[in-house]
Amino acid sequence: EVDSDAGAHFDRKGSSCLKTEMVDSQYYLPNDIGISALDCRVAFRLLSPKEQMYAHYLSRASWYGGLIVLIQTSPESANIYVLLQKIFRLQAPQQLEAAATAAGLSAEEYQAFLVYAAGLYANMGNYKSFGDTKFIPNLPKVKYPTYYVPCVALGTWRHCGAAAISYNLTLGLGISAYFSGNCCLEDAEFAQKFLDSKNLSAYNTRLFKTEIDGKRCYEVRLASAEKGDEVCCGKHEFEDSVFSVKRGDYAFLMEKVCQNLEKAKDYAANENQKRMLEEYIRSFTCGSVEAHKEGSRYWIKDKGPIVESYIGFIESYRDPFGSRGEFEGFVAVVNKAMSARFAQLVSSAEVLLPELPWPPAFEKDIFLKPDFTSLDVLTFAGSGIPAGINIPNYDDIRQTEGFKNVSLGNVLAVAYATQKDKLTFLEENDKDLYIKWKGPSFEVQVGLHELLGHGSGKLFVQDDKGKYNFDQTAVRNPETGELISSWYKGSETWDSKFSTIASSYEECRAECVGLYLCLNKQVLSIFGHEGEDAEEVVYVNWLNMVRAGLLGLEFYTPESKSWRQAHMQARFVILRVLLEAGEGLVGLRECTGADGRPDAVITLDRSKIYTVGKSTIQRFLCKLQVHKSTADVEGGRALYEGYSAVTADGTHNFLRLRETVLLRKEARKMFVQANTYIKGDAVELVEYEGSAAGLIQSFVERFPDDAEEVEAQLREMTCMDSSCWC
Repeated sequence: EVDSDAGAHFDRKGSSCLKTEMVDSQYYLPNDIGISALDCRVAFRLLSPKEQMYAHYLSRASWYGGLIVLIQTSPESANIYVLLQKIFRLQAPQQLEAAATAAGLSAEEYQAFLVYAAGLYANMGNYKSFGDTKFIPNLPKVKYPTYYVPCVALGTWRHCGAAAISYNLTLGLGISAYFSGNCCLEDAEFAQKFLDSKNLSAYNTRLFKTEIDGKRCYEVRLASAEKGDEVCCGKHEFEDSVFSVKRGDYAFLMEKVCQNLEKAKDYAANENQKRMLEEYIRSFTCGSVEAHKEGSRYWIKDKGPIVESYIGFIESYRDPFGSRGEFEGFVAVVNKAMSARFAQLVSSAEVLLPELPWPPAFEKDIFLKPDFTSLDVLTFAGSGIPAGINIPNYDDIRQTEGFKNVSLGNVLAVAYATQKDKLTFLEENDKDLYIKWKGPSFEVQVGLHELLGHGSGKLFVQDDKGKYNFDQTAVRNPETGELISSWYKGSETWDSKFSTIASSYEECRAECVGLYLCLNKQVLSIFGHEGEDAEEVVYVNWLNMVRAGLLGLEFYTPESKSWRQAHMQARFVILRVLLEAGEGLVGLRECTGADGRPDAVITLDRSKIYTVGKSTIQRFLCKLQVHKSTADVEGGRALYEGYSAVTADGTHNFLRLRETVLLRKEARKMFVQANTYIKGDAVELVEYEGSAAGLIQSFVERFPDDAEEVEAQLREMTCMDSSCWC
């Protein structure tokens, strides 16, 4: 509600914001935020006409599916998206500027509005995809869009305005739209128990709770185009509660995805691609995760495609419970030169895996050599774009059938470029070295992280028939010397067992593998680094990791003592581990900067990386793997949460350092992506400038044939959910 007399805006949790002037804050995107166009022009033009058609329809499916993220993120995200689409479809950013100026906005204020809009599109919602912090327009209250948007958009603004501009929130239970507003952690755990009992995956679900006659009633919504009943759908009595399983969540968008995947089938290069798309269509039509797993099996078998893609409910980072997947879809073109290096790394994997610091019994019985390619992204629809991916995330497939790795080359080329004057927390003599070698070192880290990090390690499992995938009379815990006493049973998975820490814990394990194996000369040689250059790559890779651990404090919330970003929590944990090693390996000191404000400097003794550093990561990595392999949730959680703690105690006051990090933080870059259109018998690629206006225009032109229908459906879906947020 809005209290116009007090000038404060309230959201459903009662938090308020009174904003009378533009100020820097973690709840705003700065006007000078980096915005870069993803260049895929050359890669796309090298495709055959058939491959371009295939890429086009896969892109269309991805863009429609990507809108689902608006519904998953927050109750107001879809309405804000519709508002912005209405505004910019009527007036392009350049035209709207005149109206905004006439309404009293300065050039700086209008740019703040454009940056907010671009941020909403780039994150597919009003929470940062990296960190889950809400962002609001960096405008004085009296200059919010009510005063200059077209009249046709004002109704939409009234629906979402108050929620859009309340700002002291981060995603979590009670806010995330994966759950109704009245769900708590106990509900999430109870629902997982029910889903496990029915052998249902949470990946494509949302959970809504009501109470009828004093009885807890839960509605599990499956994402699907169809809304009819199927096996397991309907009502189920479960431990004094009632669960209703319904298909048809996001039905309109799921249907659009299926229609475009059906068209893409006509241009598939081989039978594996056709079967893959057929299974995806089946999955998205009826809500079957098993069908998506089957499609993923065909995807793994599709070795070395020119056009690579993946689509579905994939990553569980943003589910507060860690089990539900956010929708994403990507389409990319293989960069053959860079892919050759990754192929060499894959060929060396069987030699490198035994180097990892756990007993052979804790490694997979057979390493299934995956595809590992460098890709130039044409389309990446979802809440953000990563540097690399290791998928599918289904443990049973990854353990026995394989996976694929991809490195997103044109993302790496622009995402991690650093200007010296914006480079924080390093000594001056490290800065030039860091700028020169950050790109090459990060390329090595991404390769090792994805292939041998996420691709390594065995999970000990006893299946539904009582069969073990290990010898329970022989396998011993290397930490204790005793026979292992715990493992995964039946339908239990890594995500369902480790839940809230699963994503970050696994990212930490993969990062540690990268640090550990980058010390291997053979690895460095594969990436073209020899001699002194190789040593610089190692040094900057480790330096980048400890600096990232300090930067990670931005993503910690002291009030709830919680982390909002899996990778940054992982890097902070690694920083803590390396600081604890002592012997001068890593130094961290607070100081006063040249500007007179609080600052900090982090240092790394390169002479101790191969001794103190290596042995420290070796021991920690072994512990991480043992807890993961044995399903030891209690031990794993104690280890990981211990190093994740952010306190003012001890040698370093991390709570005070967090304030320094926030003071000097640099906003994460946003990307502008191209659109494709059918013109006659050919596909046309349309690119946009790397600016807020360019990013906005790309979305305005993304749905040329049915924009108003799409927006009406988004409003309808939001309206259906609204009773769950009262």
